[in-house]
Amino acid sequence: MSRAKPRPPERSITAGSDFLHLDIAEAPPGGRADWLATRLRQAIADGRLPVGGRLPATRVLAADLGVSRGVVTEAYQRLVEDGQVAGRGRAGTVVVAAPAAPPAPPPAAAPAPVTLFPRAPGAHVFDAVRAVPARVDLTPGVPDLAAFPRAAWLRAERTVLRQLAASDFGYGDPRGAPALRAAVAAWLARSRGVAVDPAEVIVTTGVSQALGVLAQALRPYGITRIAVEDPGSLGVRQHLNNWQVDTPPVAVDDAGLRVDELAASGVAAVMLTPAHQFPTGVVLDGERRRQLVAWARAGGLVVEDDYDAEHRYDRPPVPALRALLPDQVCYAASVSKLLAPALRVGWLLVPPRYREAVVEARRNADLGNAVLPQLVLAELMTSGALERQLRMLRRRHVRRRDAMISALARHLPGATVHGAAAGLHLMVTLPGDVPDTEVAAGALERGVKVQPLSWHCQRAHRPGLVLGYAANPPSTIEEGIATVAAVLRG
Repeated sequence: MSRAKPRPPERSITAGSDFLHLDIAEAPPGGRADWLATRLRQAIADGRLPVGGRLPATRVLAADLGVSRGVVTEAYQRLVEDGQVAGRGRAGTVVVAAPAAPPAPPPAAAPAPVTLFPRAPGAHVFDAVRAVPARVDLTPGVPDLAAFPRAAWLRAERTVLRQLAASDFGYGDPRGAPALRAAVAAWLARSRGVAVDPAEVIVTTGVSQALGVLAQALRPYGITRIAVEDPGSLGVRQHLNNWQVDTPPVAVDDAGLRVDELAASGVAAVMLTPAHQFPTGVVLDGERRRQLVAWARAGGLVVEDDYDAEHRYDRPPVPALRALLPDQVCYAASVSKLLAPALRVGWLLVPPRYREAVVEARRNADLGNAVLPQLVLAELMTSGALERQLRMLRRRHVRRRDAMISALARHLPGATVHGAAAGLHLMVTLPGDVPDTEVAAGALERGVKVQPLSWHCQRAHRPGLVLGYAANPPSTIEEGIATVAAVLRG
C-alpha cells in the first residue's frame, strides 16, 4: 500500500469565503452584479488577481457569497467584454489583461480647463481632448477596441505568410493589393449592394486620406466647394478645409439632407452620410433619395461616406447611393469602425473620369498602403471571419446601446435621444439653454469625455451631446451618464 501523500487538487487564485474578502452585504440592492464586477476590476488593477490567474468557478463563488449563479455569471461576462478575463474551457475563467496604470497627476494638477471645449473648435481640438486622460470615454466613432479579433487576425496572418513569395515583400500597387481589392469588391456586393469591379477599388489609409486625394483630383475640374450636412462631422469639415475646399452647410432634418436647399445653393458637389447620418442618426428617406438622384443626374457630384453602415440593429439595411449612381458618386468607407482605426485601411470608388487623377494623388501621398495588413484583411474578408466578427459586435452593441438609453431615461429624463436604430453613438438634445460646450467641459473635469453637439454644427442648433456607446460596458456607460446628469444639475 502506497504511503505517498495525495497531491492536493489544483485551486483557483483563492477560494472559499476568503476570496478577495468579499462581503455581499456591501452590495446595493439590485446592483450585486455591478458591485462584484467593480470589485474584480479593482483586484485586477492592483495585482491581487494577476494576469494568468484563474477566477473561482461561478457556482463556487455564488455559493460562497450566498447569491444566485446568475449574479456571478453576469459580473464575469462584463469583465469578458472589458477584455480583462476570458473563458478557457476546462481551465476556467482566466485573467488575460490588466488595465494600464494611469500616470500619476502632478500634486497641484488643475482640472481639465473649459478652454478644451471652445465654441469655435480649432484644427487640433480632437488631439487636445484625446490627450486628456479620463475615467470614462464616451467619445463617438470609437469601436469596441477590446473586441478586436486577435486570434482570427493571427490565423489569417499565418495563412498569408505561408503563401507569400519573397517578391511579395517589395513595393505594392499604389491602388492597393489585388487580393484586398477583390475582397472589398465582394464585400461591397454582399453587404452594401454595390456591384464593382476590383480594378475600380482604390485602397487608402482610411476615409481621411480618401477625402484628401479626392480633393486634389477634383480641383482641376473646378470643384473647390463641397457642401456638407449641418449638423455634420466636424472632423470631415476640417479635413476638407485643410485641402482648401470650402464646405458650405446644408440643413439636415428628420428625412435627411435638404436636397432643395442643396439645389438652391448652386454647389456642384455634396458630401453626406446617407445610411446613418452623423451625428443625428437619420436615414436619407426614399423621397430625398429620389431628389438627390435627380440633382446628381443633372450634373451634381455626390461624395458618400459610408462610415458605419454595417452597424444596424432595428431596421433593414439601406443600399448605398453608389449602387444607384455609379457615374455620379464617389464612395468612401473603411474598417476603422468595424475593426480598429489603428489598421488605417479604407477604400475609395470614383467615377471613371476622376480615377486616374485619384490614383496619381494616391501614389504621390505614400506609394500605397503597407501590403501585409492588406493581405491579412483580405483573408479575414474571404474566410468569413469578418462577417462572424460583425455578427458578434451587433449583439454586443445592442446591449450597450440599450444600456445607454436606459441610463439616459433614468438620469436625464428631459433629454431627447436621436439615431438609436444603428451606428456606434447616440445624439442627445438637452433641455434648457446651457451651452453644451460647458456641459462637456464639466463632465471632463469629473473624468468623463463626451462631445458637444455644437462642434458639429455650422449654424445655431439646440444644445446637445454626441455619445459613443460601443467601446464601453454597461456599467461604465451608466457611470458616464450619471456624471453628465450631475453636471447639468450643477
